Amino acid sequence: MEQTILEALTRAVMARLFVPLEASGRHVHVTKEQALRLFGHPLTPQRPLSQPGQYLANERLTVAGPKGELRHVAVLGPERREAQVEISLTDGRELGIAPPVRLSGDVADTPGATLVGPAGSVSLRRGVIAARRHIHMTPEDAARYGLGDKQVIQLRVDTQRPLIFDDVVVRVSPDFATAVHLDYDEANACGFQKGDVGRILV
Repeated sequence: MEQTILEALTRAVMARLFVPLEASGRHVHVTKEQALRLFGHPLTPQRPLSQPGQYLANERLTVAGPKGELRHVAVLGPERREAQVEISLTDGRELGIAPPVRLSGDVADTPGATLVGPAGSVSLRRGVIAARRHIHMTPEDAARYGLGDKQVIQLRVDTQRPLIFDDVVVRVSPDFATAVHLDYDEANACGFQKGDVGRILV
C-alpha cells in the first residue's frame, strides 16, 4: 500500500517537473489529391502517434532535391490542406536544399522538392522546412507550468549528453498531448533515448 502511494506521488512530481522527449524523424504531409497521385489511393494508417488523431501511414515515398534524394520517407496522416516536408538540416545538405527553421504550417517562401511514390510524382513549389524545436502542450499543463501559446523557453534535457536547448516554442492546444519534439540532429546531439525527459527553464 505504501509502495503504491509512493509510486503515485513520484509520478505526480515527475509530471509537474519534467516533460517527455520525442525524436521526430524526417517525414512528409500530403493532401488528399497528392496521396492519390503518389500512391493511387488515400493514406492508410499503420499506427497512431503520440499526438491525438495523428498517425504513421503505411505509405512511404522518396524526396528528391537538386543534389540527392531521401528514400523510404515516412508519411504522416491525416491528409492536410497543403503538403509539408520536415527534414533535418543534415538531410537538407544531402538533398541540396537549405530548409529554413520554421514551425509546422509556416511554409511561406520555403524551398520545394519532388515527391516520388509508387504511382506517380508531385513537384512542390514550397513546403520544405526544418522544424523549429517545440513543445506540444495541453492547456491544463500549460497553466500548471505558467506558460502561454507561442512563448519561447529554454529546456534542459536529462539525457546521456545533457544540454540546454534555447529557442523552444510552446504550442498550446486542447488537441495536443504534452511532449517535446526534437529532430534527429538535435536528438543525436544530446544522446536521446526513448523515455528521456526534459525540464523547463523559464
